[in-house]
Amino acid sequence: MDAPTLHIALISETFPPEINGVANTLGRLVDGLRSRGHRVQLIRPRQAHDSAPQPDPELLLTRGWPLPGYPGLQWGQSSLHKLLRRWKRQRPDVLYIATEGPLGLSALRAARRLAIPVVSGFHTNFQQYTGHYGFGLLTRALTNYLRWFHNRTQMTLVPSIGQKVELQRRDFERLALLARGVDSQLFHPGRRCDELRKHWGLGPDDMAVLHVGRLAAEKNLGLLVKAFRALQQAHPQRRMRLILVGDGPLHASLQAQLPDALFCGLQRGEALAMHYASGDLFLFPSLSETFGNVVLEALASSLGVVAFDQAAAAQHIHHGHNGLLARPGDENGFCEIACQALADAETLRRIRLNARRHASHLSWEGIVVQFEQHLRGAMQPQPEAGDNAELAPRAGETRH
Repeated sequence: MDAPTLHIALISETFPPEINGVANTLGRLVDGLRSRGHRVQLIRPRQAHDSAPQPDPELLLTRGWPLPGYPGLQWGQSSLHKLLRRWKRQRPDVLYIATEGPLGLSALRAARRLAIPVVSGFHTNFQQYTGHYGFGLLTRALTNYLRWFHNRTQMTLVPSIGQKVELQRRDFERLALLARGVDSQLFHPGRRCDELRKHWGLGPDDMAVLHVGRLAAEKNLGLLVKAFRALQQAHPQRRMRLILVGDGPLHASLQAQLPDALFCGLQRGEALAMHYASGDLFLFPSLSETFGNVVLEALASSLGVVAFDQAAAAQHIHHGHNGLLARPGDENGFCEIACQALADAETLRRIRLNARRHASHLSWEGIVVQFEQHLRGAMQPQPEAGDNAELAPRAGETRH
């Protein structure tokens, strides 16, 4: 007998068409669940493109405030009473809370009052961002809050084994793995475009060194600058250009440091896939990722990926086979392996072919099935998660 369809409420402060890894993942999960016949109600802050009327009965919009340091992203307003009214009328079978801000917290509180099972997702290392934005003293308090929040859900889904180990070390409970997929038909080496490369000022034998991502402090982009300069020094005979896809608060600073680089801004869909496929080497210096969807997109596009041995890269790259890995935090090692990637054309060609082969098996369909299984698992009778307190942990509470 087929399993019954579910009524799922998904709460997030970001969602497509916003461009970031969390929004991309949630969009894929929602589309996948709906294609499997499930009812998915989306609760999120209002976005600039939303019209005044709200004709979609499966969409509940709330007010939002800009996230400091992140133009275009928002905190959702606490909506406890609105959610209680909605869920008393139409009770979901299970909630998925993707973000831990005021909106997510109000959803958690409403669910606990109504005894609705909750699965949470650990999508962003916000506790690591505080140092990059001048709030380093808040790191411990933020970690305490995140632990308190997630330990009051039936299950917390994490995207990588390394992330799971790190959170277990910090006393997060009931963690389960939900990896990420990639659309290997969209991100495909066949989308390579000679005209785009000509626009970049590059010929068939020249080297397009690509970076895709938000131009922000937590992405460790100082190392991107350092690594590209090392490439130029190690291979002065090679004509190469650094191509940056994405935008963010460091745009102007990076442009001043890299006057010869090409800044392509935000790209979506087929245009983004064409930019990937038209590159050759992909540099990913970030150390703050919970996963890093762009790594899979670069692999699927048959790029030579240079990254640190953590998150998505640790799970999907075998050093020297389908990509190149440096020890986390070893900036000199990162630069050295980037330079080594260009030392042997045949080795790089083989790495790129293997990257595509590996990524072509990482479909989103399988991830959606796993997600559905986790949601059903959370609906089974189990001990109450956490205690009945609804207040955040005391400011002085510390656990290691």
